[in-house]
Amino acid sequence: MLTIRRATTTDLPGILLLISRVVPLMHAAGNYQWEASYPNEAVFRQDIERQHLWVAELGGKIAGVAALTTDQDPEYAQADWDASLPALVTHRLAVDPAAQGQGVAAALLQQAEHLALEQQLPVLRVDTNSENQATQQLFPKLGYRFAGEITLAFRPGLRFFCYEKQLA
Repeated sequence: MLTIRRATTTDLPGILLLISRVVPLMHAAGNYQWEASYPNEAVFRQDIERQHLWVAELGGKIAGVAALTTDQDPEYAQADWDASLPALVTHRLAVDPAAQGQGVAAALLQQAEHLALEQQLPVLRVDTNSENQATQQLFPKLGYRFAGEITLAFRPGLRFFCYEKQLA
């Protein structure tokens, strides 16, 4: 059974193990969105302290992770959407390779939708590396529309595709 819950600091070893499994597969697919230094323990610890990190558990093991925040990168103004609108934004979405294809990412994005409605936020947003084929197929299936391409200052040389879902 798949369970979604807020992450705690005791989840950090499992989250870091998941990331260590995901990053080499991303690189093998030509997706250099993440690397050994990002996302790291400090980033996830801050997400947990801010109550923004969620985990998906499958069979008692961490199968997925996502930071669900209202933080929008300044570069979001480059996208084809109203950057002044408050939104719930999914960051650092990852699914353990052993759990892929089992609805883990969709369940975490459903949690984002639930939180947005709870917080009366009209929009969901997410960005993904231009080389990430899996998310580019997933987001439209879940009702997100493609909202253009941006660059991010903290990830030079990479291109990111933006997706948005209106809730109101």
